[in-house]
Amino acid sequence: MRLAFAVCLVLIAGCRSIGYYAHVTHGQVALLRARRPIDTVLTDPATPERTRQRLEQAREARRFASRALDLPDNRSYTYYVALDRSWVAWNVFATPELSVSPITHCFPIAGCVAYRGYFRKDLADREAAREAILGRDVSIGEVPAYSTLGWFADPILSSMLRWDDDDLAGTIFHELAHQKIYVKDDTSFNESFASFVEREGLREWRQSRHQPPPDERSDALERSFTQQVLALREQLTAIYATSQPDDAKRVAKAEAFEDFRGRYLAWRDSDAAGDHRYDRWMARPLNNATLLPFGLYDTWVPSFAAIFDESGRSWPAFFARVKTLSRLSPAERTRELTRLGPPATSANTTP
Repeated sequence: MRLAFAVCLVLIAGCRSIGYYAHVTHGQVALLRARRPIDTVLTDPATPERTRQRLEQAREARRFASRALDLPDNRSYTYYVALDRSWVAWNVFATPELSVSPITHCFPIAGCVAYRGYFRKDLADREAAREAILGRDVSIGEVPAYSTLGWFADPILSSMLRWDDDDLAGTIFHELAHQKIYVKDDTSFNESFASFVEREGLREWRQSRHQPPPDERSDALERSFTQQVLALREQLTAIYATSQPDDAKRVAKAEAFEDFRGRYLAWRDSDAAGDHRYDRWMARPLNNATLLPFGLYDTWVPSFAAIFDESGRSWPAFFARVKTLSRLSPAERTRELTRLGPPATSANTTP
């Protein structure tokens, strides 16, 4: 019973039906059965050289995480799973047609989040179709990795090996940070905290390897694009809050998305200097639900950076401060985070 209960936590989605409950149980158990110790994979002559190189990199980053960043020293990311699919899971996001507020799904331990996760694409498509029939805006997000928050020894997945070295190491730091501290029902706090650990950890990781700091221009482009998406979300919020008829809101909504596409092209070819990293995302149908993931990972990063500096850039002292902060009420926590540094985004800080 504990296993099945924990598995529902894996995708952090509500167990609305026995079918869903069985699906996530089966999916997680399948991963547990397929995992192999990384040390074993590395000594296997059948392991492709490229896979061997990436896993050696992951193993080094995993050791650095515990040794230098004071992150959990456990079996997470000491195993490898070669998936039989491109992604480990798919998340289904949904909003009302005339709202940017997510349809949330709640779980007793993980709290409420803005999506339902599926290990099978056909089931994600079925859930998306169900939401669409209800008249909601729907989006499906591909998931290359996820965290069980320490319930299981999370493996390195073959879907993660497509990333570059920084993304691979950074994800390990990010997900281990969730195992270190996690606050129920506060997605912005959790993701901003883990994002800061990822960014600072990556800086120290590169420094330990005598490499230059991460590319600041890439981070600046990401922040710039996120701000544009958040501005669109705020524009839509204002449209939906007016007293005009729903048909008029629908027209204004369509115009806002069309204007956003035009402004993106101008930004890409000027400020972004032809960087095409967001073209694939922009090419898909855009709606309220596609905007949901933006902003959650960055909102309080400046506040956590301030805590780290005030802690003498000591990881144990930093984590102790964050643990104390995590025990405050939501309102008190937000006030303290705001005092430490203005939010990096103007998005609503609730999930």
